[in-house]
Amino acid sequence: MGAAAGLGPVFEESREPMLVIEPASDRILDVNAAAAEMLGFPRAALRAMSASALHPDQVPALIVFTQAVQAKGRWWTQALTPRHGSGRALNLEYAASLLSGDPPRLLVTLSDLDERRRRLIDHEAEAHMRAGLPEWQRMERIFRDIERENRLILRAAGEGIYGVNADGVTTFINPAAERMLGWAASDLVGRDMHATVHHTHPDGAHYPHRDCPIYAAFRDGAVHQVDSEVFWRKDGTAFPVEYTSTPIRDRGRLLGAVIVFRDISQRREADERLRRALAEVDSLRERLELENAYLKEEIRLESHHQGIIGRSPAIEATLRQIDLVAGTDATVLVTGESGTGKELIARAIHEASRRRERPLIRVNCAAVPRELFESEFFGHARGAFTGALRDRVGRFELADGGTLFLDEVGEIPLDLQGKLLRVLQERSFERVGEERTRAVDIRLIAATNRDLRAEVRRGRFREDLYFRLNVFPIGAVPLRERPEDIPLIAQHCLAGAARRLNIPEPRLTEGDVRRLQRYAWPGNVRELENVIERAAILGARGRLRFDLPEADAPEAGAAPGSAPAAAPPNEAERRARDRAEIVAALKLAGGKVFGPGGAAEILGLKPTTLASRIRAHGIERP
Repeated sequence: MGAAAGLGPVFEESREPMLVIEPASDRILDVNAAAAEMLGFPRAALRAMSASALHPDQVPALIVFTQAVQAKGRWWTQALTPRHGSGRALNLEYAASLLSGDPPRLLVTLSDLDERRRRLIDHEAEAHMRAGLPEWQRMERIFRDIERENRLILRAAGEGIYGVNADGVTTFINPAAERMLGWAASDLVGRDMHATVHHTHPDGAHYPHRDCPIYAAFRDGAVHQVDSEVFWRKDGTAFPVEYTSTPIRDRGRLLGAVIVFRDISQRREADERLRRALAEVDSLRERLELENAYLKEEIRLESHHQGIIGRSPAIEATLRQIDLVAGTDATVLVTGESGTGKELIARAIHEASRRRERPLIRVNCAAVPRELFESEFFGHARGAFTGALRDRVGRFELADGGTLFLDEVGEIPLDLQGKLLRVLQERSFERVGEERTRAVDIRLIAATNRDLRAEVRRGRFREDLYFRLNVFPIGAVPLRERPEDIPLIAQHCLAGAARRLNIPEPRLTEGDVRRLQRYAWPGNVRELENVIERAAILGARGRLRFDLPEADAPEAGAAPGSAPAAAPPNEAERRARDRAEIVAALKLAGGKVFGPGGAAEILGLKPTTLASRIRAHGIERP
């Protein structure tokens, strides 16, 4: 009769299905006839079968059950669903007690829960029969309708719905949940739901049971709502969910929880598309604001300069060069002394080109701090460095479709020249702190008052960058080499100064013109502008008072309009004079640089240019 023969005829002849299990060896020691009939296997086959083989996919639950029996002496569970010999799952209750002996053995009694439910219904029906057949029939219809409605609701619901008992074992699951999770209900019912679909965080970290809000619902009795986690499908992929875990109570006792969840992948994708769109809108808005600022600056500059003024052969030659190169996209290098109008040449090329509908973006390379060169040129992503609180559009990106004017290009640090060269060659760049490559279509014009060839020989400027910039050179002619243009430029500057100072336009006499033509103008047109405005401020009753060095008298026999015999000031003298003028203007303006009445307005300079000169000379404001 097998290893369990010692149990006697009660075991053999009992109508209650029973079997004996030895947990240590995972063996079914014996089964009675009732158990063999219920399970659908011959007794010999069951005796040769392991306990785990009778419960495929439920080994953890079987272990938990057998350990509980050994620990407590008696235990029961409805979580185990053995397979019938025909393959269908059986809905049973296991009640086990510990038998004496070593190794431990368990006597397990099997109860058919479906049969028990039918008996309960029959008992209730009999009670109703005794109360009256009509009332019983009415109640049956009510219960049948309620059950049908509940099943229809669960099946029709678009959200996934499943229930777990107080052990975290799945008790039911609706079709929507099956579709979303990729599991059949028969695979999930009776399993630990957290370990099956909720075991891992979105970042791949393990998700312990104790932290699960779903299980917390039947521990603390509170409703838990979550919208930042994922469920894992049968195929191993994850999808974002929001869910509500609601505890189930019966007479004050927590029995489990019902979980309603929905797949929010499409919402997350829509939110991400919206975030990208808003970021793009912010970027475009910032770009438009910056372009608008440049447009305002161009309008302000236009009030100072109406273009390149002059009729000398040197100016006519420059204008011919501008007409020749403007119709192309060739890179232009404008060279010349400070104040000769290199920016005017760049603007004239841009305005005559096919890019005139797009902005001319100017970068004063001498005014950009070394550590901010890359950010200034190429922009940066938010968080790229301390203080980068939002994305920033660089000058290259602002100039896309237009012209980028690099003023004082010789001031770019040597180690950054290679990055500039790469962008000019590849016409693409990355913002600082961003891996995305951005293509750019620009026309480049560079300007310098340095001798870049000499800088290359000294090792202070890259030779390959020099050749890249020096495709079409244009030289800005100094004012002393075209004295015949001085009257036109002076009259233009005088009209502008009178307009800014809100005074009647003074008269420029022939003697004033001769005096202006005799001066060497080391500061070129910029110095002439300053002298004219200062003369207008100091003048009285329409007469101008020019503050020029007295070394401007011509030598005997010198022709009018010829250059003075005295040598022009050297660089140190010119810088000293420039510094003195800035200090005087700052004192006159009370330390104010920008705005009406500021030092920049007094000197006729752009505020940014004056600010860079103040830093270059190390001047402290009063």
